[in-house]
Amino acid sequence: MIQLLSKKFTTTKLIVLGYLVVIVTGTFLLMIPISSKGSGGAGFIDSLFTATSATCVTGLVLHDTFTYWSGFGQAVILLLIQIGGIGFMTIAITALTFTKKKIGLSQRLIMQEAVVAPQVGGIVRMTKFILCGAMLFEGIGAIFLAFWFVPRLGFGKGIYFSVFHSISAFCNAGIDLMGQFEESSSLVTAGNSPVVCLTITALIIVGGLGFFVWSDIRQHGRHFKNYKLHTKMVISMTVFLIVSGTLLLLLFEFHGQSMEGKSVGEKVMAAFFQSVTPRTAGFNTIPLDKLNQTSQLTMIALMFIGGSPGSTAGGIKTTTAMVLLLSIWTELFKRKDIECFKRRIDGEILRHATCIMMLYVMLIMGATVAIAAIDQSSIEETLFEVTSAIGTVGLSLGITPELSTVSHLILVLLMFIGRVGGITILISFGNRIAFRPSKLPLEKVTVG
Repeated sequence: MIQLLSKKFTTTKLIVLGYLVVIVTGTFLLMIPISSKGSGGAGFIDSLFTATSATCVTGLVLHDTFTYWSGFGQAVILLLIQIGGIGFMTIAITALTFTKKKIGLSQRLIMQEAVVAPQVGGIVRMTKFILCGAMLFEGIGAIFLAFWFVPRLGFGKGIYFSVFHSISAFCNAGIDLMGQFEESSSLVTAGNSPVVCLTITALIIVGGLGFFVWSDIRQHGRHFKNYKLHTKMVISMTVFLIVSGTLLLLLFEFHGQSMEGKSVGEKVMAAFFQSVTPRTAGFNTIPLDKLNQTSQLTMIALMFIGGSPGSTAGGIKTTTAMVLLLSIWTELFKRKDIECFKRRIDGEILRHATCIMMLYVMLIMGATVAIAAIDQSSIEETLFEVTSAIGTVGLSLGITPELSTVSHLILVLLMFIGRVGGITILISFGNRIAFRPSKLPLEKVTVG
């Protein structure tokens, strides 16, 4: 089936088509009356929004997941999260290996594009590694979370909640079942629990590093100097964003309403958690509507950057942000090439990074203006929700359920673009003509 489709469509079109098929299937499954707890079943828009949010591992919801969706509906959402997190092609290729069928070059090329692999060689082995690694981390996470959920919910329900939140955290989805304790509360109920907070943040970080970073770390252990440049950049930028985000949120919210009543240690843990989750998981342990505007702006910046390429996270990605920052450094010191960790970065990468950033900026600004005009919502709240959607984060100030149907469809489109990738969608609508050098006369233009 995959081989037949690959003859008719380019790899990028197949990836876009694959995500669309998963979303449409999830939408119709959620519309079945058995999927929701209310009578009559969920409406099309509610189902489409939820299926898109789960598949694109975003986490924005129109209804509290536990109180609105039945056990069957929750299972559908969890399956969509898993498929969207590790990629439908990862699951498809792994399934093919069990049938003993030969995996052709076309399937390997699709898989390479889907997980942003540097080369086709070893892609099947990498696929198995991704699936096994995901199951391992999710399993370990569920065991740790069980220490909090089982004593409160009993063994069976506690294990179910532990598995659900572990998968949601690792896949950077941010969809939760904490409506069991308080509706639409995310992890605020467990906000003072080190077991829950540290386990969730660990899963988010590991899921957001990227599959090829795992492979590099497994191969070279703690020898940082032996890592590939990609891995060095991802780890360095991740550490910088987490540390700087924690310090800024702690500074802005230490005496704020959001952390009122917490001890110093709990405030540090809350700031650390809120620094990790915008990249791009969507959980929160403090009420976001009580954050001051500087903290909200900090979180918008973190959501905009997101995680790393080839991971379960969204955003423009850590490597994109680092290349753009390095370009400023290069220009400042009048160097010809961008250098990082004693390596030179191809100028084409900067062009690609600039394209990604400008595309995201235009989409965010356009969607913010459109939704604010349609629903008369404040620019600050709308910008937060829009960035959360395209960054596949899922954090919300609470206005998403109150928006109009048109605004919900705009957010659906943003979530889809954020998960599949803006550049991937652009290429899928383009042609197959290869890049060729321009023969037009060269002329300089003044900028800045």
